[in-house]
Amino acid sequence: MDILSELFNMTALGEITWQTLIMWAISFVLLYLGIKKGYEPLLLIPIAFGVLLANFPGGQMGVVDPELIELEGHRYMNLFEIAHEYGIMNYLYYSLIKTGLLPPVIFMGVGVLTDFGPMLRNLKLALFGAAAQIGIFTILLGAIAVGFTPKEAASLGIIGGADGPTAIYTTIKLAPHLLGPIAIAAYSYMALVPVIVPLVSKLFISKKEFTINMKQMEKQYPAKVQIKNMKAAKIIFPIALGTLAAVLVPSSVPLLGMLLFGNLIKEIGSSTSRLADAAQGPIMNTATIFLGLTVGATMTAEVFLSAKTLGIIVGGFVAFAISITGGIFAVKLVNTFSKKKINPLIGATGLSAVPMASRVANELALKYDKKNHILQYCMASNISGVIGSAVAAGVLISFLM
Repeated sequence: MDILSELFNMTALGEITWQTLIMWAISFVLLYLGIKKGYEPLLLIPIAFGVLLANFPGGQMGVVDPELIELEGHRYMNLFEIAHEYGIMNYLYYSLIKTGLLPPVIFMGVGVLTDFGPMLRNLKLALFGAAAQIGIFTILLGAIAVGFTPKEAASLGIIGGADGPTAIYTTIKLAPHLLGPIAIAAYSYMALVPVIVPLVSKLFISKKEFTINMKQMEKQYPAKVQIKNMKAAKIIFPIALGTLAAVLVPSSVPLLGMLLFGNLIKEIGSSTSRLADAAQGPIMNTATIFLGLTVGATMTAEVFLSAKTLGIIVGGFVAFAISITGGIFAVKLVNTFSKKKINPLIGATGLSAVPMASRVANELALKYDKKNHILQYCMASNISGVIGSAVAAGVLISFLM
């Protein structure tokens, strides 16, 4: 019996609690959604496995509270001390995530994958990407009203921008203790865009509005000004927008600036193609792995199993839905005063979930009219939503830091 007791003590069986089992179950569900259902697998799978690692008893893979690494004299442990005392995952978290390094690196890769052409061809439609940010600020005020601090409320509200790296970066800056739940909510709702966009759209868009044909509108009311040299415009645009953003919203530069840099090296062409390939390939993929694992590792049972987590899950969904609704009603407002009608589905894609939101909206339009292809118009609003969410994050960080 003494031998059996000793063997039992050597294992972690005695440290498994009901909270641990709940966190394992959450991890298994997220893994199922990422592997079997294909919901944002590139990030949801690393996050889910990070949750599992963080909740293995005795594994030392969960990210610890920053107060634990604070030493006397207002000094924090250096990275070597953190690694020695709390393990490799804390080393990765405090060097790569807490410093705010990885989200901008991922945004650089996103910039390479982004084509601003549809937005530049339809600049009027880009305004709906700004209108769709209403969900961020609505939930910000609502969350403060129910007891969240302003910084926590801002981190919750940014989920309405439907941009995972932006949500993570904002939370790192304002409310790092909520990083795990907010990242899970942000990426889960992004994965559910094919469900949420049609659900909200059918509530507020009439059958007649669903059938508004953008190509027919273009023929009836052709644009008065057209860009003649699109290649030059695509090169000038990231430089001009980056300069403007740096002057007006300097705190948006870490995200927006890296997005625009990535886009620029793609648009320049063959002379910078190696840089573009690296940014969208090995650099972005490596950053995604470490971002997912370390964010997941913040979700220990003590942090995740709380009333605030439930508030984040509910609030994140509401923010998402309000953002979609804001874009739809912005289109309806424009249509009231304009002869050239716009399909409200374009407003519904003012989210930053590129290009999924645009594809979903296009499929929805085709259900009502098989000839009504609106993908390129949706992309104008969708891409501007990426810029809008980064600017919104910059504004929040600027005011609340």
